[in-house]
Amino acid sequence: MGNLTMIKEFLLLGFGSLHGLQFLLFGLFLGIYVVTLMGNIVILTVICSDRSLQNPMYFFLSNFSFLEIWYTTSITPKMLKTLLLGPEAISFAACVAQFYFFGSMAVVECFLLAAMSYDRYLAICSPLRYPSLMNVYTCVMLAGGSWLGGFLTPVVTVTMTFQLPFCAGYEIDHFFCDLAPVLKLACSDSGTVEMTTFLMASIVTMVPFLLTIASYVHIVVAVLRIPSAAGKQRAFSTCSSHLIVVTLYYGTLGTVYAIPTATQTAALNKIFSLLYTVVTPMINPIVYSLRNKDVKNAVKRLLSQWSYAK
Repeated sequence: MGNLTMIKEFLLLGFGSLHGLQFLLFGLFLGIYVVTLMGNIVILTVICSDRSLQNPMYFFLSNFSFLEIWYTTSITPKMLKTLLLGPEAISFAACVAQFYFFGSMAVVECFLLAAMSYDRYLAICSPLRYPSLMNVYTCVMLAGGSWLGGFLTPVVTVTMTFQLPFCAGYEIDHFFCDLAPVLKLACSDSGTVEMTTFLMASIVTMVPFLLTIASYVHIVVAVLRIPSAAGKQRAFSTCSSHLIVVTLYYGTLGTVYAIPTATQTAALNKIFSLLYTVVTPMINPIVYSLRNKDVKNAVKRLLSQWSYAK
């Protein structure tokens, strides 16, 4: 019963019958994916090439943009294939890999968002000590810890999930190997896996979230003490983009997990999953580029250099 080779591949059902809408949705999601990739690549290129952006804030942003590329790439290409060609086979090993890498990227994002909020907290609440507190060593440790923690955290969940015997079929009613639809295929009690996953997910999401909230509470208090309106606006502008991204990310995750899994239909689960796997990663680079004067000016300088070189 516990033999891992009982099922050698799964079948991702994708979105099922769309009554002719699959080509429209394929074009829509392909466009979103391209915008996501190009937006994050532009941010990475600008940060790496412009010396004025060589500071902790943009160091974390470059890590975040790099993360977003792989976060959406772990899901979207396979999803696009199911839209275009219908149900798509995925090998057991590929399903494990997708499950693991997507979970890892989601955890890294939580940690990086917390690190970015801590950076903004120090910049606004301790501006004189900021250069010494947020030095190169601190930045590397925070970013490295986020990546390491993200890749280690899902190991237990992945191991426990895919050690279960899968004899209730091989069709995954989703567009990627997510926990809930995979556990539905298990023919033994998955309560231990669900409880372990819930506890670990609560820790890796709630702790960074509470740290982020605490940082912004201190930031708001510090900004309100600034006497001039221009000073308040300047202070808020340095963290407004990050705050929007935090709200989008945790808002979509909260929407998914606020509704009990047992009461979620497969269609509802897919719609919610689209929010944080496809839509939010597209919005993030747009927010960081359109609401950030430094990034916009750096893009203009880079474009002018390219045009001059031609």
